[in-house]
Amino acid sequence: MVFLRRWSRRSKLFAVLAVISGAAAYVLVDWYATRLTELTPVTGDLVPVVVAARPLSRGAVLGEDALAVRRMPANFAPPGRIGDVARVAGISLVSDVAEGEPITRTRLGVEGGAVAALVPDGLRAFPITPGLAPGVVREGDHVDVIATFGGPRPYSDTVASGLEVLSILEPEGGAIASAGDVGPSLVLLVSPEVAEELAYASAFADLAVTVAPPVTSAV
Repeated sequence: MVFLRRWSRRSKLFAVLAVISGAAAYVLVDWYATRLTELTPVTGDLVPVVVAARPLSRGAVLGEDALAVRRMPANFAPPGRIGDVARVAGISLVSDVAEGEPITRTRLGVEGGAVAALVPDGLRAFPITPGLAPGVVREGDHVDVIATFGGPRPYSDTVASGLEVLSILEPEGGAIASAGDVGPSLVLLVSPEVAEELAYASAFADLAVTVAPPVTSAV
């Protein structure tokens, strides 16, 4: 003889709640899926975007271990996005990139030497020798270039301000041995227009630099 156990009132309540929760979950998921479908014309389909897997510094050569691929709506993907890690592996960065930040074409250097690979599109690398002692200026510093013209009425003029030091070419031996030595050359990032002004000043004037204070973050 089989005895059927009757459910207690509490068990019945839990069963009803379980059914209601399951139905609510189904409705919510169905609504979410429908909402995503409705938003597709606005957000676009999901597309792959290559991002930095860790903080990367300017000049770093990208390897596959430093990159990751995330999918995001096409309409929110950054201009110049890269969708395949293999397309950027081995290329240098021309600016710092934070972890999770997309790697875009404007952040990538071009094929070429160690200097050319770090020059952003639209800028130029211009070397000057302002007679500084080694160690006074470091890569990443910003300087103002001052030209002193000779002649019957000598005068000085600021040729350009806030130029970033891309790299430093130290003299042979790494130090100034005598007053006749010229010291390190500074490779500056400049616009084509500023490059022309610096070329003129280099031909007719003595160049000196002043070091600008560090750029403070707005955060």
